[in-house]
Amino acid sequence: MSEALEVSKKHGLARYESLQPLYNLYDRADYEATLEPVCRVNGIGVIPYYSLASGFLTGKYRSESDLAKSARGGGVKKYLNARGFRILEALDQTAKKYSSTPAKISLAWLLTRPTITAPIASATNVTQLQELLAATNLQLDRESIELLDQASSSEASASR
Repeated sequence: MSEALEVSKKHGLARYESLQPLYNLYDRADYEATLEPVCRVNGIGVIPYYSLASGFLTGKYRSESDLAKSARGGGVKKYLNARGFRILEALDQTAKKYSSTPAKISLAWLLTRPTITAPIASATNVTQLQELLAATNLQLDRESIELLDQASSSEASASR
């Protein structure tokens, strides 16, 4: 991406203005290590997809038996591990603190990230849509952000 931006500038060509990466509380490492610094320096808008990790970060899936709850269940199995459960625990704790839901907290966390323009999250009904929209009004405090950062850190997984 850096090279593409450099070539655009050098030749006076249109440049990338936005990026749509996989990014959420669970899937953080790749974006944060390689793309986030480039986006920050170059003012690139970021619109992450799978912001709720295929529904895992809503708290809907907590065991393999929960996977049958929806057509997307099969794609969630990869999150059912120690790190995933640690993230859910932090989401539950933060949701309780804010009288909120894990989905709202997950999206509110994304919105605290300096490079995120708007997360992509899908709703299957009006109630879900209202919940997702409400996340834009939720302001997480530093303590909550740090709890979520630590729980979802891939380094924490490697050290355990």
